[in-house]
Amino acid sequence: MTLRLGGWGSGLLGVIIFSGSLPATRVAVAGFSPMFLTSVRAVIAAALAALLLLALRQRRPQRSDIGPLALVAIGGVIGFPLLTALALQRITAAHSIVFIGFLPLATAIFGVLRGGERPRPAFWLFSILGAVAVAGFARYGSEGGTMRGDLLMIAAILVCGLGYAEGATLSRRLGGWQVISWALLLSLPVMAAIALASWPDDLGRVGRPAWIGLAYVSVFSMLVGFVFWYRGLATGGIARVGQLQLLQPFFGFLLAAILLGEPIGWTMVASAAVVVACVSGAKRFA
Repeated sequence: MTLRLGGWGSGLLGVIIFSGSLPATRVAVAGFSPMFLTSVRAVIAAALAALLLLALRQRRPQRSDIGPLALVAIGGVIGFPLLTALALQRITAAHSIVFIGFLPLATAIFGVLRGGERPRPAFWLFSILGAVAVAGFARYGSEGGTMRGDLLMIAAILVCGLGYAEGATLSRRLGGWQVISWALLLSLPVMAAIALASWPDDLGRVGRPAWIGLAYVSVFSMLVGFVFWYRGLATGGIARVGQLQLLQPFFGFLLAAILLGEPIGWTMVASAAVVVACVSGAKRFA
């Protein structure tokens, strides 16, 4: 029970950190190309991860871990950041939240396929209801979508769900921060080459907001958030803790209200209440 509660706490902190990822990416792609942003954020995070691994003298993964680590890298380090960056050139950050509502469901499905979990039928009911509630709320009043942008977001959700489930399974043996650190190092040669190939012609023209967005997605979205998220999934259960992602859009809107003074409508409060009920139900039956 203590481990599960700790898993929920770690998972919730990870979700709060991730809630700023899409808005930060939206700001960053105004100054950087999606390819450069995806690659350089991974390079920066990999450098920090290497320092952690060296300072704490972590053992290298076993040869059998390379394949799963590659899936983590494809999902969380390369696939999701690149696909969302490409999508956010065509859709708004608010519109992209529609698709985040389906990420817990994708994570749970891959948790069954890759993690061997077997949630009860009632879990799937609450999970689907929660996804519909988030998507419905985000869709209400959301504009700025395109067919290509929407397809890119769907692809991003699928690869991200796979990466989350694979990383959580590995974290049970290697540890949460070790998994994302080794995945970052595994992708470093490719990401460094892409960063050099897509280097901007004039960095001096990049505005301060884009630099701030880059810093956030490099340090928090790419490394720190995963430390808590993978620990939460590993100790609390992939399908169970994964449902916390349903709260991510509401944390994002709350941050916008606090930092930008944007209003919070009654629809947000009502939708959040429904989502909390669905998360509680999914937790009980997972």
